[in-house]
Amino acid sequence: MSTVTLHGDTIHTTERTLPAPGTKAAAFTLVKSDLSEISLADLAGKKVLLNIFPSLDTPVCATSIRRFNQEAASVANTAILCISMDLPFAGARFCTTEGIEKVHTASAFRSPEFGENYGVLLVDGPLRGLFARAVLILDETGTVTYAELVPEITQEPDYEAALKALK
Repeated sequence: MSTVTLHGDTIHTTERTLPAPGTKAAAFTLVKSDLSEISLADLAGKKVLLNIFPSLDTPVCATSIRRFNQEAASVANTAILCISMDLPFAGARFCTTEGIEKVHTASAFRSPEFGENYGVLLVDGPLRGLFARAVLILDETGTVTYAELVPEITQEPDYEAALKALK
């Protein structure tokens, strides 16, 4: 179990913790904005950036999607998944409205075990049932090379560190 804060108030995550660098990422299947499924197996042979957050309808989450769409999407052989419990329709709306074309929004609404397996499911506080903010970088074999659980949900991730690990 890990803890994060929301406006300084402590919130707990599920019993598992964010996968550490050097470990294999757990298999998952999520739903893209067009209602098709995407799995970790589908991304084999590519670097993968997992941008995990509570909801794309919040300013910090929206900013992280925009920033990774601009900066990380230029890295060759890389897939970027922006993952939340938001419905796929919200992801489609957001990407259309914002002109986001280089990342995929991915919903865990059919796969709540994703949050447990990755140690990001919030188990108490006002955002209970949503995900903590985290960034993971996986190499072409699905091994974690970078992991950040953002300590305060209202803060942005360390983009520079994530992008450096991606390249």
